[in-house]
Amino acid sequence: MWEMAKHSILLFFQGKLFQDYGMVFQKLGMGILLTVVLFLVLALIGAPLWLAAAVAGFAGGLVQPYLFRDLKYR
Repeated sequence: MWEMAKHSILLFFQGKLFQDYGMVFQKLGMGILLTVVLFLVLALIGAPLWLAAAVAGFAGGLVQPYLFRDLKYR
């Protein structure tokens, strides 16, 4: 398992894991933006910061499989 993770990380940084890295970073940016916006909205309406962070992080993690469903690997 550890070797597979190391190999995937190595391929990612060599630029050989995905076919279109522009799409990867666009989808990643969308997920980050959603998480940050949700965190800020929750914090501004008065939720405790620990709760806002937990909810935003959970929601951001939930949308990643949806965002990454169309990515093509090499």
